[in-house]
Amino acid sequence: MPFLGQDWRSPGQNWVKTADGWTRCLGEKDNANYSYCRKEDYNKENLFNSLNCDIAAKKRKKDQLNNKTKIQYFHQEKWIYVHKGSTKERHGYCTLGEAFNRLDFSNAILDSRRFNYVVRLLELIAKSQLTSLSGIAQKNYMNILEKVVQKVLEDQQNIRLIRELLQTLYMSLCTLVQSVGKSVLVGNINMWVHRMETILHWQQQLNNIQITRPALKGLTFTDLPLCLQLNIMQRLTDGRDLVSLGQVAPSLQVLSEDRLLWKRLCHYHFTDRQIRKRLILSDKGHLDWKKMYFKLVRCYPRKEQYGDTLQLCRHCHILSWKGTDHPCTANNPESCSTSLSPQDFINLFRF
Repeated sequence: MPFLGQDWRSPGQNWVKTADGWTRCLGEKDNANYSYCRKEDYNKENLFNSLNCDIAAKKRKKDQLNNKTKIQYFHQEKWIYVHKGSTKERHGYCTLGEAFNRLDFSNAILDSRRFNYVVRLLELIAKSQLTSLSGIAQKNYMNILEKVVQKVLEDQQNIRLIRELLQTLYMSLCTLVQSVGKSVLVGNINMWVHRMETILHWQQQLNNIQITRPALKGLTFTDLPLCLQLNIMQRLTDGRDLVSLGQVAPSLQVLSEDRLLWKRLCHYHFTDRQIRKRLILSDKGHLDWKKMYFKLVRCYPRKEQYGDTLQLCRHCHILSWKGTDHPCTANNPESCSTSLSPQDFINLFRF
């Protein structure tokens, strides 16, 4: 007799549990019973796996159908409802990434009225909001940025603007990649390193641009009367453009130093109170408006002006580009629209 607590079933032997206890299978019948038990368990396991496969297949088919629906909806509608809480009709809240994916920024950069707006928005996102985007939104961000760079390489315009954008994005990514252990970026670290290398490549391409002077027939800018040249320069809103224009020819250098030109530029971007705090006198005792402008730029944000902006409907809380039809129930939807600057667009999704 075996000792109590001792496992008396020897390894290598076949045992089956019966009503009288454990019985060792010695004959063919017992072996058949044992084989039948194992076969029954095997069939049950196969049946369970088959059910799991059917459920998984149905789930994949449902997800695929939902994904197709979302893609079609993405291409059909160019507006988004901005909601900051759950209601009976809508669950959850709208995020910056959802709005960025839905508002058709890819085509907006092809419109000269919206180009600077989109570039400024990309710069603001690169500074502080890149980690708040979802993985799809981050990928969309890089795709739009690539289209912006390709457009600048083709038409050779807004080169400095895109250089500053790429530099801002690269510096932000350098900081974020160092914090990869904190899961601040979505995706593999190697993917982001590759994107940083792509940004460096774009910067090199922009630096290699050589703008050739076209063979114009007739008058050039310097051939115009001085009053017309000065009138054109007064329409520039960036002091750096005035400095660059003054480096073209000696006559333009004299015009770019005009005190009245820089005074108008200071009053255009800054308030009287801001100007009074940053007064700078020249050697002759006059206000040095040029030095004051660049000092004010370092202290205060400049006035932003865009040909076209995003619009927020105060009646139905729908965000869209100007001129985009949206399902508004107001009698006069245009009177309910409010223009948003790029910073206002960012602030709209800060909860």
